[in-house]
Amino acid sequence: MYRRSTPGQLSFENFYLPFGGKLSGENRWVKLAALIPWDEFEAEYAEQLSEDMGAPAKSFRMALGSLIIKERLGTSDAETVEQIRENPYLQFFLGLSEYSDSAPFESSMFVHFRKRLTLELVGRINEAVVLPCQEQSKSETPANVDASEQDDNDDDEPPNQGQLLLDASCAPSDIRYPTDLSLLNEAREATEDIIDLLYEQVRTAMPNKPRTYRQEARQAYLSVTKQRKAQGKTMRKAIRKQLSYVKRNLAHID
Repeated sequence: MYRRSTPGQLSFENFYLPFGGKLSGENRWVKLAALIPWDEFEAEYAEQLSEDMGAPAKSFRMALGSLIIKERLGTSDAETVEQIRENPYLQFFLGLSEYSDSAPFESSMFVHFRKRLTLELVGRINEAVVLPCQEQSKSETPANVDASEQDDNDDDEPPNQGQLLLDASCAPSDIRYPTDLSLLNEAREATEDIIDLLYEQVRTAMPNKPRTYRQEARQAYLSVTKQRKAQGKTMRKAIRKQLSYVKRNLAHID
């Protein structure tokens, strides 16, 4: 069963606080409540519910407002209900006329609120909130601004530069784990190239070239990388072996 709320926006000055004082008009929830056209979409929301059967349902403002609070605060369903219970500004935002220390609904009601407020309805609510703000900003634009000046200002904007990298892991795919076996293989090959270059300079003084076992090292690397999923023990053994080759090559370089 659905009972429509009293039409008209509740004034924050009339919101009753049992501990005295009154709400501030500068609060963000008070300002946001004035922007949302609650009454405009309440009839569409009420069509989903019976007028005379079942327990009284929560109002459209309470359903939409609680979902907005949850998204703005980034809290869970239970924490959102607790925040509403403790904050008089949130209770005013939901359309209550006075502060109450008890929760207005259970956290399980969020399931029903999400079902009743479809994406299409939420989209039209967003348009109803945004369009008046856009029209107001256009009306506040000075009329004496020349169109050519606006075009010139548009031309002064810097062009887009750089390259945007997007990845599911939020990192370029060419960044590998520090203990990746392929990094050790590349390091070993780099040391072998250095040995080849250095040996050309001392060939006459050193007739025998230092042994690097590059073919054996290459075969040991490929035997592991070709496996579909190498076990931890196999991977640790392969890393130890490649490290020994790199250590031998560095000693030759020294």
